[in-house]
This record gives sequence, structure tokens and C-alpha cells, in this order.
Amino acid sequence: ERPFCCPDCRKGFKHNSTLVRHQRIHTGERPHECGECGMNFSQRSHLICHQRIHTRERPYQPYKCGECGKGFNQRGHLIIHQMIYTGERPYECPQCGKSFSHSSSLAKH
Repeated sequence: ERPFCCPDCRKGFKHNSTLVRHQRIHTGERPHECGECGMNFSQRSHLICHQRIHTRERPYQPYKCGECGKGFNQRGHLIIHQMIYTGERPYECPQCGKSFSHSSSLAKH
């Protein structure tokens, strides 16, 4: 059951905190700021990954693309990346038929 529904795109979530984080896609809010360079991020985990640039720490990237060798720290990010090679665009606009590889791109459209 997903009782928390996004008013912008109707996507449902199990937890209100996940909905709040998701809504930043629509609002553009980036509340997590890097103290080193001032860049802002919508999610704390993205800030933590970014901060490794300043410490020169190698990020943990167990998921590797077989085509180009690029590494990812989450399996879902690798799957999205691989759409470059497959041409997959699973998110289609019901009005005009244009398709997108990211749900957020469809929502912006």
C-alpha cells in the first residue's frame, strides 16, 4: 500500500518522508549544501557522494556498465544508465506520445 501520493505526478509512496524527498524533483529544492564549494543537492546521500571529490576518496561503485565501464553505487542508477545503449524510453506522455527514459523528464514535459 502506498498512501502518500504526489499531487504533481500521482506517484505513490509508503512513507511521507519519501514523498517529501520525491517532491523536490518538482520544486527544485536542494536543501543540502556542500560546505566546501557551496553546491546544493536535493538528497543528503548525493551530497555525501559529492563530498568525496574534495577528499579524493574513491567512491564505492560495485555496479559496472559492461559497455563503457562506468561505475555506479546503486543498481538502479546502472539500469537507467544502460538505457543509453538500449534506447529504452518507458515513460510515455499520454497526450502526445513522446517517450522519456526518466519519469522526472516526463513530469517536466
